[in-house]
Amino acid sequence: MADPGPLPQRPYSGLEVRVLEANAMARGCSLSGLMESAGQVIAEEIRRHLPPPPASVGIVVGSGNNGGDGLAAAYYLNLNGHPPRIWMLRPPSELRSEMARGMWKRVSAFPGFQVGVPKVAELTDLPLVVDAMIGTGGEGELREPYRGAVAEINASGVDVLSVDLPTGLGTSTPLQARWTVSLEVLKEGMEHPSVGEVTVRSIGMPLEAKEETGPGEFHFFPRPGAHARKGSQGRLVVVGGGPYAGAPTLAALASLKAGVDMIFLVVPGGVADVVQGYSPEIIVRGLGHGRTFLEEEASALWSLVQTLRPDALLVGNGVGTDPSTVVALEEFLEQALARMPVVLDAEGLRVMEQRGGSPFRDQEARRLLLTPNTREYAHLKDPRSPALAPVEPTEVRALARQLRATLLVKGETDWISDGIALWANRTHHPAQVVGGAGDTLAGVAASLMARGLTPAQSARLATYWTGSAALRLFPRTSYGMTPLALSDELPGALAEGLARAPDPRNAHA
Repeated sequence: MADPGPLPQRPYSGLEVRVLEANAMARGCSLSGLMESAGQVIAEEIRRHLPPPPASVGIVVGSGNNGGDGLAAAYYLNLNGHPPRIWMLRPPSELRSEMARGMWKRVSAFPGFQVGVPKVAELTDLPLVVDAMIGTGGEGELREPYRGAVAEINASGVDVLSVDLPTGLGTSTPLQARWTVSLEVLKEGMEHPSVGEVTVRSIGMPLEAKEETGPGEFHFFPRPGAHARKGSQGRLVVVGGGPYAGAPTLAALASLKAGVDMIFLVVPGGVADVVQGYSPEIIVRGLGHGRTFLEEEASALWSLVQTLRPDALLVGNGVGTDPSTVVALEEFLEQALARMPVVLDAEGLRVMEQRGGSPFRDQEARRLLLTPNTREYAHLKDPRSPALAPVEPTEVRALARQLRATLLVKGETDWISDGIALWANRTHHPAQVVGGAGDTLAGVAASLMARGLTPAQSARLATYWTGSAALRLFPRTSYGMTPLALSDELPGALAEGLARAPDPRNAHA
């Protein structure tokens, strides 16, 4: 299968920037070093748009690390003969990180330093104003003093260079930038006219931080709010079972350990009592009276699932390979994929094999996650393939693009792609390769999709999280690791991951 070739870089959200930064720090970068580098490259971009020294420049900074970047740039501009005039919108005591405070100490004695909102009359004699107020950390409509600062800068008519994103982008009162320098990666929203001409500059993050999972993935975890209630953390329906009743049960139990609020397991009626006997924590619903799903039950299956009001579905664990079951699931998925996110795992992948690489109608990568092991992946590529072959990452991306799905190919290295980006997860323990571990992983990923994560985010966090749980578990179980023990270790691995993840208030952006 041919690689689709170079594709446009997908812009990062503010959340994904925090993940990237945390993974960069896990690989040896320091936040202070990143801010120092950011100051240097921002200063270089500013000088491209300034008259020769001693031309001055205005820099308006907020209290987050976007402001810290602006303060670092002010220091380097001064070194290069461009004395900055700095407006800090809030008092220095409100700077939110030690790194930003360190940058403030270097420039606080500059003659042009002041606290407050710049006025139009103070700006009009400047050739350029630098917007280092919020960057990617903003949410909702602007509040004071940011709203006032944006109004004054826009009214001045002075050219603006924004750092990462113009302040107020996505609100009713955005700053109008002529240029934007985006640090390390493109950011979401950069197609907006207010962004102006965009330049992406590296600040020294290692490539692995962008292409491999790491502890930063825990930033994806959807922490419950103060007003959480039953059901607010996701309702997941697992459609599985029949010949193999344990597989969907393992997936369902793992989803509970991963934090989903409500889990329903829909199985053939002939095995419902057996499955219910495994755990009182799972709500079991049986369909029909046989031990497999039948083609003629596809409509009834969809009707039953609808009554459970799921936020996401996990389909395929333990359903077997009866041709009638495959057809039933294909008809069921035609309905489901038009309405909700789906994880398709285990024998359920036979549906995609049967379709010969043809995606479902209106299917998109943001809605479907496929989780094959290496053998299942080989059959997805070519159902006639008689043997396994090494997984080529570019082919994973190409197949994800062809299927219009997100792929998680499980193996010694897990490969994840939505058809545009490609990530690797190398966090594993060999003892994790045990029957049922794949069902556990699918349950974790599905629980995250039920709580609003994209398929790619869910796959990235689920693989790193379960791998971390296995590494924690191995000293106690050695090579006797079981999928139930792995599920039981998920909460501890999560607590450790959330504790290690840097506080979002200290994020670089």
